[in-house]
Amino acid sequence: MLFALSFFFEGVRMNPEYLGAIMFVTAFFFIFSGYPVAFALGGTALLFSVIGIAIGELSSSMLLMFPQRVFGVMSNQILLAVPFFILMGTMLEKSKLAEDLLVTIGELFGSIRGGLALAVVFVGTLLAAATGVVGASVVAMGLISMPLMLKSGYSKELSCGVITASGTLGQIIPPSVVLVVLADQLGVSVGDLFIGSLTPGLMLASFFALYVLVYAFFKPDAAPALKREGSKAELFRRVIFVLLPPLVLILLVLGSIFGGLATPTEAGALGAIGAMLLAGLNRRFSVKNLFASLDETIKLSAMVMFLLVGSTAFALVFRLLGGEHWIQDILTSLPGGAVGLIVIANFIVFILGFFIDFFEIAFIILPLLVPAAEALGINLIWFGVLLGMNLQTSFLTPPFGFSLFYLRGAAPEEVETKHIYKGAIPFIIIQIVALLLVFFFPEIVTWLIPTEETLPR
Repeated sequence: MLFALSFFFEGVRMNPEYLGAIMFVTAFFFIFSGYPVAFALGGTALLFSVIGIAIGELSSSMLLMFPQRVFGVMSNQILLAVPFFILMGTMLEKSKLAEDLLVTIGELFGSIRGGLALAVVFVGTLLAAATGVVGASVVAMGLISMPLMLKSGYSKELSCGVITASGTLGQIIPPSVVLVVLADQLGVSVGDLFIGSLTPGLMLASFFALYVLVYAFFKPDAAPALKREGSKAELFRRVIFVLLPPLVLILLVLGSIFGGLATPTEAGALGAIGAMLLAGLNRRFSVKNLFASLDETIKLSAMVMFLLVGSTAFALVFRLLGGEHWIQDILTSLPGGAVGLIVIANFIVFILGFFIDFFEIAFIILPLLVPAAEALGINLIWFGVLLGMNLQTSFLTPPFGFSLFYLRGAAPEEVETKHIYKGAIPFIIIQIVALLLVFFFPEIVTWLIPTEETLPR
C-alpha cells in the first residue's frame, strides 16, 4: 500500500499536468460509487488540494480563495429565486390546487377523444412551470391522473407516456428552478433564458398534445371520450375559479420578469405569496400544508446549496491544478469546431442524465463547458436550451431514465415496467425531433432576444 502511494506521488510529481485529469476521474468514481455528490466533490477537492500541496503544485495560501468564493455564492441574488419558486410549486401541490386543475381541465376536454391525456399535458405544463422539479411533477401527475385515466379506459402505454413526458417539461418551461440554476452557471440573464426557453417549451408541449390527438384518432378505444357530468354553467364556473387563478399567477410572474418590472428573485417571492393566497381563497391554506411546503422547500434548497458549495471547492482546486485549461484545450480542438463541441457536450450530458440529477450536472459539467463554448462564439442561451431539452430526452429514455423510475414508484400495481418503457418511446422520438429543430433553427430560441450570430458557420 505504501509502495503504491509512493509510486503515485512520484508519478504525479514527474507529470503534474495529468493531476487535473486524475482529479476529474476520481470525482466521478466517487459519484458513481453512490457517495452523495456534494460530498464527493468536496472530498475530492480536499484530497487533491493535499496532494497538490505535497508535490508543490499548490500552496496553502491559494486555498484561502475558497471562503471568498463561498461568500460570493451566499451573496448571489439570482440563487435567492430558487427557494421562492420551489415554495410556489410545492404550495400549489400540497394544497391540492394542482389536483383541482387536472380534474377541471379533464372535464373541459374530456368530451373529446384523448381529452384526459390533453389535460395531463396542459396541467403538466403548468405544474412544470410552477415547480421545475421533474420528480415532483411526475409523481404528482402519476398519483393524480393515472388512476383516473385507467378507470376511464385509457391504454396503460399512453397514460404512462404522457405523464412521464409532461413531467419533464419542468426542465425547459419558465419560470422553473432548473432555468434559474442554468442561467447562474452559464453566466447569462435569467430573464433572457426564460424568454429563450419559452418558445421551445411551448412547442414541445404542443407536439405532445398533437401526438395525443393523432393517437386518439387512430385508436379511439385506447383514448375514449368521456361523458360530461354536470351543466355547462357549472363547468364554466369551475374553469373561472379553478383554472384561471393559477394561470394568471404564472403569467404575472413571467410578465413581471419579461417586462423588467421585477427581478427573478422578486418574481419568485410574488409567486410564492400568490400561491399561498390562492390556497387561502380556496380554503386550502393550513399550518399543515404550509409546514409541508416549507419542509420540501428547505430540503430541495439545501440540496442545491450543498451541491454548489461542493462544486465551488472542486472547481477551485481543479482550476488551480490546471484542469480547466486541459478541458478547454480538448473541447476547443474537437473536429468540427463549435458543432463538434455541441455534439460531444450533448452526448456527455445525455449519458450523465441517466445516472445523476440535473443540478449535479449543472454544477459539475457546465463550468467545464462554458469557457470552451464562449471561446468558440456559441450563444450560451441557445446552448443552455439545447442542454435542457437534451436532459429531458435522457430522463425519458429506458432503461435508466429518471422520469420512468419516478412514475414506477407512483403508478398502480397493474401498471408494469414494460408499459412505462413502451409508452415513453413515442415521446422520446418527439423530443429528438424538437431537439433537432432547435439545433438547426436557433432562431426558435433567439428570435425574441437581441443577439449576435448563434453558431459560427
